[in-house]
Amino acid sequence: MNDHLPRLSRTEHLILSLLADDESFGLELVERSKGGLKRGTVYVTLARMQEKGFVESRTEALPPGGIGLPRRLYRPTAHGLRVLRAWALAARSMSGNLPQEA
Repeated sequence: MNDHLPRLSRTEHLILSLLADDESFGLELVERSKGGLKRGTVYVTLARMQEKGFVESRTEALPPGGIGLPRRLYRPTAHGLRVLRAWALAARSMSGNLPQEA
């Protein structure tokens, strides 16, 4: 069994947190992050996260008569959500905010 907690950068953590509630496309994540994500790095980070198995994506269908490229929507994988929860637990543990055992 591998007890190693996967590395999760601050940007990856923010993206997983934003995706935990709903799938989104990259520029929507930038907007929802209120300055935490930059346009120039969000897609590079999403691609890296997809390689790590933290997120998966699908191409949104163009509406009838739509023009241009379809958007790519991202959502966390089960693995990505487990990593996010593990990091949250680790952060609470380090800050001393874990529930006391009976």
